[in-house]
Amino acid sequence: MDFTANPIYVLVILCLMVILAVYAGKSKFGKQFGAALLVILFTAVLANLQLIPSASNSIELYTAIFQYVAPISIFYLLLNVNLASIKQAGLPMIGLFVVGSLATTLGILISWFLVSPDRVLGEDGRVVAGMLTGTYTGGSVNFNAIALEYDFQEKGILYAGTIAVDNVVTTLWILATLIIPVVLRRFWKDRATIKSTAHKPSQLLPEEERMDLNSLMWLVFLGLAAFYLSDIVSGYFPQIPSILTLSTIGIILAQTKFVANLKGNHNLGMYLVLLFLAVIGAYCEISAVTELKEIGITLLLFAGLAVLFHGILVILIGGLLYRDWEMIAIVSQANVGGGTTAIALAETFGRRDLVLPAILVGTLGTAIGTYLGFFVVYIL
Repeated sequence: MDFTANPIYVLVILCLMVILAVYAGKSKFGKQFGAALLVILFTAVLANLQLIPSASNSIELYTAIFQYVAPISIFYLLLNVNLASIKQAGLPMIGLFVVGSLATTLGILISWFLVSPDRVLGEDGRVVAGMLTGTYTGGSVNFNAIALEYDFQEKGILYAGTIAVDNVVTTLWILATLIIPVVLRRFWKDRATIKSTAHKPSQLLPEEERMDLNSLMWLVFLGLAAFYLSDIVSGYFPQIPSILTLSTIGIILAQTKFVANLKGNHNLGMYLVLLFLAVIGAYCEISAVTELKEIGITLLLFAGLAVLFHGILVILIGGLLYRDWEMIAIVSQANVGGGTTAIALAETFGRRDLVLPAILVGTLGTAIGTYLGFFVVYIL
C-alpha cells in the first residue's frame, strides 16, 4: 500500500510544513523570506522527492483544498476589509493590472518569436500560446476555456505537460514576487507619497486576536454558509464567478459591528492560505516537465520567458508611475497566479489595504483573460 496516497498522512505533512514555515519565518534568516515563501519551498522539495503526491498523481485532498479551503480563506481575510482603503489603492491597482494584462499578451508574442514553439508543437503551439495568455491574465478558468474550444484537453500528454509547465512557472513567479520588493527597494526607493497611503500591518494586541469559542463557532458557520450561498448563486447565475459572490458576502459582513467584533478571523484565514500555498508548492513538479523532453523544455522556456517579459514591463511601468513595489508585486501576482495568491501576497506583506483591490483585479483578470487568449490564437 502506498502510504503517500493516504489523505490523512498528506494532510499531516501539509500541516507540519505550515508549522515549520511559520517558525522558520520568525528566525533571523527566515524573516528575509517569510512563511508563505518557505511553505511553498518545503512542500515543493517533498513533492519532488515523492514523499507527498504532486500534480501528476494528485489526490482528492488537493482538489478539496483548492475548491473549498482557498475560497473560504479569502472570505475570512475579507472580514478585515475597510472599504475606504479602495480609494487609496483601487484605481492605481486596476490601472496597473490592465498594463500587466497587456504586458502578458506582449510577453507571449515576444516569447513566441524568440522560442518558436510551433517548430516543436506545430499548430498546437497557437492554442498553447492562447491558453498561457489566458491563465497569466486571469487564471485556470481562462486556460480551460480556450482548451475546451479547441478540444485541446483530448491531447492527453501535451495537455498534462502544459499544465505541469504552468504549475512550475506559476510557483516560481510566486517566489519571485515575494522577493521583488525586497530586492528592488535597495536600488529604487519607494515613492514616499504612495507609501504613506498604505496601511502598515495591523499591530493587534494578543487578546484582540485570541480566538474564543464564541468567535470560532460563528466564523466556522459564516464561512461554510457563505460558501454554500455563493455555490447556490453560481448555480442560478453561472456567468457570475462564485468567488465574486463569496467575496461580496464577506465585504458586506465586514462592515457590520457583530462580525467586526469577532476575534481571530485573520489568523484563521492566514492559516488556510498557508495550507493552500503548501499544495501550490506540491504541484511544482519538475519531473513532469523533464519527462516531455524537448516539448517540455520548449514549453517551459516559452512560458518562462513570457512571464519574465511581463514582469519586466510591469516593474518598469509600475516603477515609473507608482513605485510601490509591494503593490506592483501583488498586481503581477494577480495576473500570473490569480486572485488567491495575490491576496496571500498582500497578507504576507502586511498590506491589508490591498486585499480588496487584489480581489477586484483578480476578478477583472478572469473577465478579460479569455478574450486576450483568443486574440493571441487569432493573430498567430
